[in-house]
Amino acid sequence: MRKTSRKSLITLFISLLLSGNSPVFSAPAEDSLPDIGTTAGATLSINQEMAIGDFYIRSIRGQAPLIYDPLLTQYINQLGQRLANHADAVKTPFHFYLLDNPNINALALFGGNVVLYSGLFRYSNNESELASIMAHEISHITQRHLARSMEEQKRTSPLAWAGTLGSILLMIANPQAGMAALSGTLAGVQQGMISFTQSNEQEADRIGMQTLSRTGFDPHGMPDFMQILVDQSRYSSRLPEMLYTHPLPASRLADARNRANQYPAKAVPESQDFLLARIRILTLYSTDQRPYIDQWLKKYRQGTDKEQLAAAYGQAILLSEDKKYAEARVILSPLLDKQPDNIWFIDTMTDIDIGQKQYANAINRLQDALKKQKNHRVLQINLANAYLMDKKYFLASQLLFRYTFNYPDDLNGWILLRKTAGEQGKNNDELAAYAEVMALQGNFSAAIEQLSKASALAKLGSYEQERYDARIDQLRQQQQSYERYKK
Repeated sequence: MRKTSRKSLITLFISLLLSGNSPVFSAPAEDSLPDIGTTAGATLSINQEMAIGDFYIRSIRGQAPLIYDPLLTQYINQLGQRLANHADAVKTPFHFYLLDNPNINALALFGGNVVLYSGLFRYSNNESELASIMAHEISHITQRHLARSMEEQKRTSPLAWAGTLGSILLMIANPQAGMAALSGTLAGVQQGMISFTQSNEQEADRIGMQTLSRTGFDPHGMPDFMQILVDQSRYSSRLPEMLYTHPLPASRLADARNRANQYPAKAVPESQDFLLARIRILTLYSTDQRPYIDQWLKKYRQGTDKEQLAAAYGQAILLSEDKKYAEARVILSPLLDKQPDNIWFIDTMTDIDIGQKQYANAINRLQDALKKQKNHRVLQINLANAYLMDKKYFLASQLLFRYTFNYPDDLNGWILLRKTAGEQGKNNDELAAYAEVMALQGNFSAAIEQLSKASALAKLGSYEQERYDARIDQLRQQQQSYERYKK
């Protein structure tokens, strides 16, 4: 099962101002640069950072084209958690998001939130290069660079910082108005912000490479990806988006290579999951670039065994998207026979089953897989979708109520629950599920409105009405709390 992204015109320029984050690169553990990043307590507590981060992510969900594909979401979060588990000074949970954008960029936000542009999969040659970007973003967060930047701006130009924060929020809702406000706000303080950002970058370089190496990746992935950025700027009239927000001094590439050379040589096996994730993004989210996709598939067909497997997987996806389900099944079946527990193959074969209206096959396939991989998140959401398509609404509801309880921040679960309730004529549950979608997208007023309607429909004094009213109170408190970030 896949979920398409929500399109909008937002550019997410917030990466420039709320973080100094770029795929920039670091020094070995022996480096003598001091750890200066875990201060900033005078400005924000960890709980405040997490609240601000939650506010921003809700706003981004409502405005930006995030990718909600369960498999891709699982992949970047598993990779990110591996890195975070080897990082120092981790004070918040980490959450990783994928933005449907072909450019090269990434950004760190308050509260352990990291957003990756899907274009990173196109330009990263291997998992070490992708992990190097994520390790750098993780370091910005563990070293509390955003809070430190806020603290510095409050000290030197308190009114300017307030204006900057407000302009960024305005940009989320209205890019043109936000950019105009931002230009005026930064006129007098931009150089100070850039200087402070460069010191953050230097620290994140060093700590990020330490994390990358500890996790088992090749430290050379950092300078290698930096070289890609340099090459892109050299052979294109338009700089990579990441270089606009994070200038790359000429000395930085040499410095990064020198740092990487101080680590022991490390041979990292080719990652099948990285190849499959890349192919999935290319075939599902770059549909307007079919000649380019065909070039990648041709290259992989002539590559290693893992690359050939990825090429076959990509071809099966393309055929399935073209509704040529029988042809897609012929290609995918041998792959699934060789790797019967491969979640990427199970997911796509389930889509083929559903496309051919073989719902029983899809359900049996997913139930069997769940016996081996109990409580697997991707399998559960796929099974709920298969139940829904087969009009087994009671089973879908049972599964989705558990799923949304365990994963309340997953839009997929609430969207499917809303559809299931609607098919059953359960207006209360449909309205309540839609309210959770609205709340996750930062639209608290709409969420409260939907829940108020559900409460009015429920029996007076019933458990359902009490539950809706209690949730309304929670959302009102949250809405009031987040109003401060809009000022």
